[in-house]
Amino acid sequence: MAEYFNEPSRTFNEYLLIPGYSSKECRVENVCLKTPIVKFKAGEEPSLTMNIPLVSAIMQAVSDDRMAVALAKEGGISFIYGSQTIEQQAAMVAKVKSYKAGFVPSDANIRPDQTLQDLLDLKERTGHSTTAVTEDGTSEGKMVGLVTSRDYRISRMDRSTKVREFMTPFEKLTTGKDGISLHDANDMLWENKLNALPIIDDQQRLRYFVFRKDYEAHKQNQDELLDAEKQYIVGAGINTRDYAERIPALVDAGVDVICMDSSEGYSEWQGTTLKWIRDNYGDSVKCGAGNVVDAEGFRYLADAGADFVKIGIGGGSICITREQKGIGRGQASAVQDVARARDEYFKEKGIYIPICSDGGIVYDYHMTLALAMGADFLMLGRYFARFDESPSARLTVNGNYVKEYWGEGSNRARNWQRYDLGGDQKLSFEEGVDSYVPYAGPLSQNVRQSLQKVKSTMCNCGCTSLKELRENSKMTLVSATSIVEGGAHDVIKKDISYNTNR
Repeated sequence: MAEYFNEPSRTFNEYLLIPGYSSKECRVENVCLKTPIVKFKAGEEPSLTMNIPLVSAIMQAVSDDRMAVALAKEGGISFIYGSQTIEQQAAMVAKVKSYKAGFVPSDANIRPDQTLQDLLDLKERTGHSTTAVTEDGTSEGKMVGLVTSRDYRISRMDRSTKVREFMTPFEKLTTGKDGISLHDANDMLWENKLNALPIIDDQQRLRYFVFRKDYEAHKQNQDELLDAEKQYIVGAGINTRDYAERIPALVDAGVDVICMDSSEGYSEWQGTTLKWIRDNYGDSVKCGAGNVVDAEGFRYLADAGADFVKIGIGGGSICITREQKGIGRGQASAVQDVARARDEYFKEKGIYIPICSDGGIVYDYHMTLALAMGADFLMLGRYFARFDESPSARLTVNGNYVKEYWGEGSNRARNWQRYDLGGDQKLSFEEGVDSYVPYAGPLSQNVRQSLQKVKSTMCNCGCTSLKELRENSKMTLVSATSIVEGGAHDVIKKDISYNTNR
């Protein structure tokens, strides 16, 4: 007879936090969200921490080098997706590690023989109004001009007009030489009243842009996550098939932490992979494992040598593992169970192994609930897929901007390694869907707003650190009717568009 859990499988939506006593010190500016990402011994400091408790999911539609830089600027870590060639993934990691803060590689480029319509299509895809004109239309090509929104008027120009006819030619541009300091580049921006300064090499090839708008943003990035060499921290996903070739390439590229990407991690495959890492690298390579949903799975991966353990099966917005295979657990129940196991392991072994809640986050307040239930940090897919910095295309569907978002178990990604059970090297059936998510704009302002809500709720609970939140928060189950009561009800909501010019 099967073993049964007495408690139902619960989601974050079934809980609310109960306010606690808030002292005068419980102010948003006093809240610290710093959290460990890898295991450490009692009395010691972890070798790797984050300044915010958010990491981006190991997905094609979410985590590439651009996302990694954007999230590191805010204090989190992106795990660059592993469902690509080893060379491509290692190149993305190397690109993040070589990124110079304030110097932005151009991802909006066009040839001079293309048309205004081509330019408008490019702007639609990227959202950028500053476009480099290079001979071959690549970011590394010889720069021949620049186009901004001031160079053309859509209402008075033919869409077939060639870019060369309205661009600002290179000879009229103010440019900086490759190797210039950020301080001097910013001085050039201000002295010449520019919004963007192209940085070129001796062959007139475009290397970077320095933007005026980034100056203040850089000053505000107090939480940016840097290593000892002042390079951004970056993670990467691996699988349990080609790890012996992939991990050395990622290490050579400078990766700071890796994580096994699997829909279900309580397996000998992950134990074998962790043993290989320890045999070949000792503790110098930090590797997370998962996913699991109960104490037994956590204990197995902890004993196998995982640096952190990821929780969640079937809770992601594009994941259909539960309906396809009938396995999984409500994310709230899974986090609570694994958090208890982590604390028991710490008392027994004196080793604290952080846990990551992966999936089940629908609203911002679910982040606070997951952290209060014991998660050290959260892995998010749909949340980050909505932003400018995600790799997917921005489209217009039914008059609304959306971003494409697909699961690693979808036919589009075909990441069979993530669902590998030692059989044929193929995806036998789908465990993810292909979808759209509402476009939400830049990562920075969205992450800061979400974490402002987390900090505010923590203050309501009388907590100014995540450790205090885990130890001191109070929580209650909610009924279906209390969920209705918690939203706007028994009123007719106004839908007013305010005139901002008043």
